[in-house]
Formats: sequence, structure tokens, C-alpha cells
Amino acid sequence: MARAKRHYIPGYVWHITHRCHQREFLLKFPRDRRRWIQWLYQAKKRYRGLSVLNYMVTSNHVHLLAFDNGGRNVIPDSMRLVAGRTGQEYNIRKNRKGAFWEDRYHATAVETNRYLRQCITYIDMNMVRAGVVEHPAQWEFCGYNEIQNPRKRKGIIDFDRLMDLLGFDSYDDLKEAHNKWVNSAMQTDNSDKENKWTQSIAVGSKTFIEKIKEALGFRAAGRKIICDDDTFELREVITPYGKANNLDSENTFLWSQQPPSLIDQFWHEN
Repeated sequence: MARAKRHYIPGYVWHITHRCHQREFLLKFPRDRRRWIQWLYQAKKRYRGLSVLNYMVTSNHVHLLAFDNGGRNVIPDSMRLVAGRTGQEYNIRKNRKGAFWEDRYHATAVETNRYLRQCITYIDMNMVRAGVVEHPAQWEFCGYNEIQNPRKRKGIIDFDRLMDLLGFDSYDDLKEAHNKWVNSAMQTDNSDKENKWTQSIAVGSKTFIEKIKEALGFRAAGRKIICDDDTFELREVITPYGKANNLDSENTFLWSQQPPSLIDQFWHEN
């Protein structure tokens, strides 16, 4: 089985995007979108260092906003579990063979404060921008609804971490502010500037970007710091969204079928 190579820097917020193979609409059925979310809940239980801040499941790709405080393997292992099990279940049910996901997923380090707020809103507005719904609340498979109405059971969003990163003292303050961010975005068309969340290696202040570049060391060689208004990005050569470059060749997931013993072990544990 091909394994993911590690590149993550623990202690940062990461916005992860992952597309279905060849942009197929393999998540078009609600049951498969629900299963991705259910497996995300299992990943949160299994990998204690994973703090989920927001998520979105569309018909052909997913978004995950997470804080990694558990070491270099937490996010890659979580992605392997969630994406691998979702794809396996679909292929078995449909008697389908072949890759379910694109081999590579894209990861962007996001600075906290206003940049984190912007990224949360960007994720929430995904299906609105696509013209599928008129408001994020109308799309069941996203973190917006959970932030506004926390689940009584099997909650996924780490509210304590989210409030801490955003500087809120209470959930009510977070909920009210979150609602205002989305309502403001509904009135503004920033689609021409939103590709920073899917094409950049890092987004934030100049100090933050320089810190990320230094932490990546040789892996950041050739990457450029660019500025748009007062937002800085660490980028590679710009490519189409579905083929966006990752942090480097280290940021690679090659998907293949899990050994039966590993699958059996997981189901036995859960």
C-alpha cells in the first residue's frame, strides 16, 4: 500500500481540499456525503490531536479546516482514514474499481485572527458560489449548520479550539459573529480573490508567511511570497484548482486498497 509522505508542521491551522478522481461527481449521493462526515467523526475520536474547525462536502470535492496539535502524522492519517473508507464503501456498493480520489490533496496553512475568519466563510459559501443553494444553511453537509446549531451527539467541530483561535469567550459570541460573517459575504462578491485558499501554501500576514517559509526549510525553495492588498501568500506556479501544486512532492497521497487485516481491525475497534 502506498503511504503518505509527511510534511506537516504541527501547531498550525490547515485548510485541506481534496477532489474526486478526474473531478467525477462521486459524492453526488447524500449517503456518501454523510459517510464522509461520519468517518471524519471517527478520525476525530481516533486521532486525539485533530481539531476540526470547519468542513464542507460537495458532490465532487471536500474541504477540511483543521488544527493539528498532535504531531506530524495526525492530519495525513486522518485523511487516509476518512477518504480511504469513504472510497472503499462507495466502490463496494457500486461494484466499482479504480481510484475514488485524486492522488494529491492540497494543504494551505492559515494564520489565525481575520484570515481564519475569512477561510471559514470561504468554506461556508462554497455551495452558494456554485449556485446550488441560496444560503449555507440550506446545504446539510457542512460545518456551518453545526456551528450555528451544535450537535447533541457525535459533534465534530472543536468549539473550544475554535473560540480560542478566534478570540471569543463564549459560544454565543462565536455563533453571532459567524452568522454576521456569512451574511456579509452574501452581499459581497469576492470570488476573484478566493483562489488563495486553494492555490497557496500559506495565507496570512507577512510575518506569518516568512515564519512558514522558514519552517519548511528546503521544501520552500522556489516558492514566492506575493501580496494582494494586505494579505500575503506563499505560492508556487499557479495551476488550475484541480491540479494545484501541494507543499511539495512530500504532500502526496497515493490511494490503494487497504489490506483486509487493517480494515477488519478498524471495524473490530469501532
